[in-house]
Amino acid sequence: MAAARKLSQVLDVLQVPSVQMFEIDLLFCRTATFRRQGEGIRVTEVDWQWPRNGAAHHTQEYPGPELVVRRGQMFTFMLELNCPLDSKDTLIFTVETGPQASEALGTKAVFPTSELEVGNAWTAVRAAQKGNTVTIKVTSPPDAVIGRYRLSARLSSRRKHSDRKLGEFVLLFNPWCPEDDVFLASEEERQEYVLNDSGIIFRGVEKCIRAQGWNFGQFEEDILNICLSILDRSPSHQNDPATDVSCRHDPVYVTRIISAMVNSNNDRGVVQGQWQGKYGGGTSPLHWRGSVAILRKWFKGRFKPVKYGQCWVFAGVMCTVLRCLGIATRVVSNFNSAHDTDRNLSVDKYVDSFGRTLEDLTEDSMWNFHVWNESWFARQDLGPSYNGWQVLDATPQEESEGVFRCGPASVTAIREGDVHLAHDGPFVFAEVNADYITWLWNEDDSRERVYSDTKKIGRCISTKAVGSDSRVDITGLYKYPEGKGSTVASAASPMTRPLQRDNRGWRDQPATKPSIAGKFKVLEPPMLGHDLKLALSLTNLTSRAQRVRVNVSCATILYTRRPVAEILRESQAVRLGPEEEKKIPITISYSQYKEDLTEDKKILLAAMCLVTKGEKLLVEKDITLEDFITIKVLGPAMVGVAVVVEVMVVNPLLEKVEDGMLMVEGSGLLQGQLSIDVPSLEPQERALVQFNITPSKSGLRQLQVDFVSPQFSDIKGFVIIHVATAK
Repeated sequence: MAAARKLSQVLDVLQVPSVQMFEIDLLFCRTATFRRQGEGIRVTEVDWQWPRNGAAHHTQEYPGPELVVRRGQMFTFMLELNCPLDSKDTLIFTVETGPQASEALGTKAVFPTSELEVGNAWTAVRAAQKGNTVTIKVTSPPDAVIGRYRLSARLSSRRKHSDRKLGEFVLLFNPWCPEDDVFLASEEERQEYVLNDSGIIFRGVEKCIRAQGWNFGQFEEDILNICLSILDRSPSHQNDPATDVSCRHDPVYVTRIISAMVNSNNDRGVVQGQWQGKYGGGTSPLHWRGSVAILRKWFKGRFKPVKYGQCWVFAGVMCTVLRCLGIATRVVSNFNSAHDTDRNLSVDKYVDSFGRTLEDLTEDSMWNFHVWNESWFARQDLGPSYNGWQVLDATPQEESEGVFRCGPASVTAIREGDVHLAHDGPFVFAEVNADYITWLWNEDDSRERVYSDTKKIGRCISTKAVGSDSRVDITGLYKYPEGKGSTVASAASPMTRPLQRDNRGWRDQPATKPSIAGKFKVLEPPMLGHDLKLALSLTNLTSRAQRVRVNVSCATILYTRRPVAEILRESQAVRLGPEEEKKIPITISYSQYKEDLTEDKKILLAAMCLVTKGEKLLVEKDITLEDFITIKVLGPAMVGVAVVVEVMVVNPLLEKVEDGMLMVEGSGLLQGQLSIDVPSLEPQERALVQFNITPSKSGLRQLQVDFVSPQFSDIKGFVIIHVATAK
């Protein structure tokens, strides 16, 4: 009675009539009142059992404040009441997600407490009652809509009274649940592709593949909320929010939405692409070290696209979003990746007599590398044969059903040539299987095929190994070895693959096999800031002497192989004796490429060799300039204890470097980013820079360190640190 009088006094002060329901809402400590036969039963507190549920659902890394659980799996919470529930009382729970939630759309469920879980539906079990405390166990179906849910409850005896809100929780996909479409059987792979918050992105060229660290940061503050916001900002949600939310049970639907929303071409998506080498008003793609800064900038900027990204940035951000939502995802790099605009399974490049690309004629392209994602889930729309890894690509290259997006395309379907299946199989198939053909464009507007290669495209398809930083070659998942299987033949039938005429209507003549062979050889490692020393090796394959006109050109390029500036052009006549090999030295000074080198640090050499009797040979060489940085951790790393990191940097140039800086980032190692000044460096001078970090999370952690200067593009490095739990 004393408690009742005290409550009445509080109501009087607040001017709340005593006959009204009273609720106190203090961030998941809810006071909700149920009425039973004239007396009030109040929930004085909700204990969401965060440690217990987080461990069981592998969600303990999410920072909160909401409970985060995975679908198809039981979670527990406890209700503290002002008096015990009667054994006959039944609690009826309601869960809702999205606007206009309804049971018909699968975005709302109403279910009572029962003794046992019931089938493939939302269920609640009153697991225990001790005094005024009731333990509830709720299980969601394995195909439930993912997203933020509102949970409320009422007593079954009071149907006329509205439900009382208990709080909110977030429901994710569940790779640990065998009945979930995203189920992944291997625990090692789940740890890597769902829970690892850092990774490796492979860049460079086929013969010189380099690893770049990337901070996915899916468990960082606000990232889960931002990822859910990406779904809500999609045109599908803006046009019909209720239907859009109801489709979020399906990983095919969700990943296709994310593929479109990570780029900004058709909407106010996350990242704006830029491939022109000019990044005014934004951030160069190479300056990003992870997804967290990008996602926060987009969210805090009221969904204004972040400038700028290229393929690895799009892939890194999409990997963060999909891992955050609970879908096993990895980053994949394809070297010599085709962009086949006319979908004829042929990348046609047009060059002049010096081997220089004629951009106004060349619509197709072969990128040095292209980066996309793979996510693991079942394809209920295609059948079990196509379950497993699915290609997703957020880089805006071509439209799919009127929107710049790509996938999901089954990797198995790509390998088997079943490209007619959803989604975007022909485009992905061409990226790894197209023929590469180079045409010499003559002054009379005729053309000759001077190079053709069916093996050049789709090389060294790479991803990070499970549990280590090694590179794994997964080319065999995409295509059979040359000469085995019938991938191209089966893929050609649903796609127009012209055999006699191309889109210009000319009859294609096969390239005549030349009587000489040629190859560029690098004589010294191509270091940034140094002269490049190479040789063009020509070999006469016949027993007769031959004269060859050698036209050499060299250009700085982007990683898409688009030329930026010509830095060398020269021509000379060479006499080759019978079966003679001759080496023609080529030197490109630092002063020649210094002003025009892009942040990709790439140079393309080409030699058009004109042999007597009209024979022609084209020789090409892609060069990536190398740089140097080393990172060491001086001592054991432990949570909450400062440890020293030592970085060695080298001025790569033959001139003094000033205003250098280290940019440092690492999830679980630093709060945000760290900037450290580097002293002025004389030409080729080395310097040691030390700084402290204090880890906040245990386990394997990735620390990224970039050496940044206005005088050269970023020199990037990373190190993996094993952080022990504090003793």
